[in-house]
Amino acid sequence: MRVLITGGAGFFGFHMANKLLQHGHEVVLLDIADYIEEDYIGPVSFNKGDVRDRETVDRVMGGIDAVIHAAAALPLWPRREIFSVNVEGTRTVLESAMAQGVQRVVFISSTAVYGIPKKHPIMEDDPLHGVGPYGQSKILAEHVCQSFRERGLVVTIIRPKTFIGPGRLGVFQILFDWVERGKPIPIIGSGRNRYQLLDVDDLTDAIVLALTVDADRANDTFNIGAERFGTVREDVQALCDHAGTGARVWPLPARPVKAALALFEALHLSPLYRWVYGTADKDSFVSIDRAKAKLGWRPRYSNAESLIRTYEWYLAHKMELAGKVGVTHRVAWDQGILRVIRDLLP
Repeated sequence: MRVLITGGAGFFGFHMANKLLQHGHEVVLLDIADYIEEDYIGPVSFNKGDVRDRETVDRVMGGIDAVIHAAAALPLWPRREIFSVNVEGTRTVLESAMAQGVQRVVFISSTAVYGIPKKHPIMEDDPLHGVGPYGQSKILAEHVCQSFRERGLVVTIIRPKTFIGPGRLGVFQILFDWVERGKPIPIIGSGRNRYQLLDVDDLTDAIVLALTVDADRANDTFNIGAERFGTVREDVQALCDHAGTGARVWPLPARPVKAALALFEALHLSPLYRWVYGTADKDSFVSIDRAKAKLGWRPRYSNAESLIRTYEWYLAHKMELAGKVGVTHRVAWDQGILRVIRDLLP
């Protein structure tokens, strides 16, 4: 199978490409970002371009059997760019795929489409109330996917929980930095809420299945998340205990901390956006029963296991990452005022 991955230069993209290569598939990548070619374990076709550019998309779509559409503007991007890339980019990719006879598309959505629900586990048919431009844009992009389903295209919608694994930095680099330094790790609220994560290796397994099972089983929407997870306090403390640096969970009252983080965000002093801190003290976990039943998928990693293996990767690559900051998941985020707070703590 010849598979196109949009967003192929990103954290998810190189993991997905490598999983497909392991299964013997051909891989074509499209991204506006530069590629780190040594990340890929085999031959891939690199293409630089924007998913909103129909001419570029048509060019790389030639001879493609399936598309994994993962290119997206992230929550730290400007609002206009988020909607343009996430909604209109999705429309462009699906139009091109359908015009060129692609067999099926997997769209990478997000559990951000559920907002902050009041009941758990969250089911795929529960109401959608996206938080902020990113969550709202993913809902609209899903509507685009559904319209193409009605036109006969097989479109799998994947709603993954926040996924981590080797190479993931972003907000998790802040956590790992504080853990390595042996700092108290602030937890918004008591930390007794259950917050499900996902290992990128489990995510890529699910997508391979979505590409290969019968079309009638794949043409659906699936939550994807860890099966084994504890409370925030338990999972973060498991990482701290593994690190052995003296870092420990530090629960803080939710209301004043959220107010402070909202102020820091408004003043552009902190990289933490509303979706991160607004849900940090809430239960957040989805049902994965549909994916298990229809795709035959089973996740392998627990929250704690994924955090620990990602932290170990971070330690092994810390020196080569030093000084690199940005707004993607592949680089550290500028901690801003959080760095000041970190250095003031014992």
